[in-house]
Amino acid sequence: MDIQSELNKTSGFTNIELLAKQVVEGFISGMHKSPFHGFSAEFAEHKIYNPGESTRHIDWKLYAKTDKLYTKRYEEETNLRCHLIIDNSSSMHYPKINEYHLGSLNKIGFSVLAAASIMAILKKQRDAVGLSVYSDQYDYYAPEKGSERHHRMLLDQLNKTLNVASAPRQTDTYTYLHQIAENINRRSLVFLFSDMLQSTTSPDKLFEALQHLKYNKHEVILFHTYDGEKEINFDFNNKPTRFVDVETESYINLYADTIKDSYKEAISAYFSELKLKCMQYQIKYVAVDTTKDFDKILTTYMVERQKFR
Repeated sequence: MDIQSELNKTSGFTNIELLAKQVVEGFISGMHKSPFHGFSAEFAEHKIYNPGESTRHIDWKLYAKTDKLYTKRYEEETNLRCHLIIDNSSSMHYPKINEYHLGSLNKIGFSVLAAASIMAILKKQRDAVGLSVYSDQYDYYAPEKGSERHHRMLLDQLNKTLNVASAPRQTDTYTYLHQIAENINRRSLVFLFSDMLQSTTSPDKLFEALQHLKYNKHEVILFHTYDGEKEINFDFNNKPTRFVDVETESYINLYADTIKDSYKEAISAYFSELKLKCMQYQIKYVAVDTTKDFDKILTTYMVERQKFR
């Protein structure tokens, strides 16, 4: 056994399913009035009851609240398929977290819990979900299914992505997105969680791979994850500091204030380039600060689900 590797591992969420439910319930309780058709606290999608239809699927609890007749839609009627993709390279594990919980998340922890929260909604609506995880290899793939066993298998895999040793793990998103695109054959909502930090691949090649995901009329949403305090505002103490690239282990020693302005200018330009490229390739771009809550993730999911018909 590699004792050092074992010591470098982090522990995952104690109960990722329960945490995901808490995130979803908190999101719903914070909505004063949902503008989305059929979105109730139970996440059951409804349609207006038409006279002559079977009364078997009427939601009588909803009738008691609204004095209107609605019937529940089921899987064969909604027929939504969703594929979640998670970048599990070393940069996604910044900053280092020893124990994950709602108040302690890095980019990979935020992405995993956000994905689990989307899965919680999909499960309630009896929709199919698949998962791909990549780093320096194509770590995991599961096709879109809607069974309870499949759901639990994906939750277990999501949690496992947090339990990696601290050895550098670079990635070539370009290569693995092409492979993932080949696996998703039926029209799906595709959500990619990535910090989009690539050391070698040009932006054009990266977006060529994202464009591949749009084949078969998939809708692709990029959740561009970042740590707002450190990676955007460069909020470090102005003392001699060694900054280490977690994927290559190269480093530079400097005072943070000496490069802060130029760094912020460069990162802003990079973000702008990503947004423009997404517009060019008709990919929905969502910048996600992992130091904030999950509302932007779940709101985006709801909007895209309503559009995906």
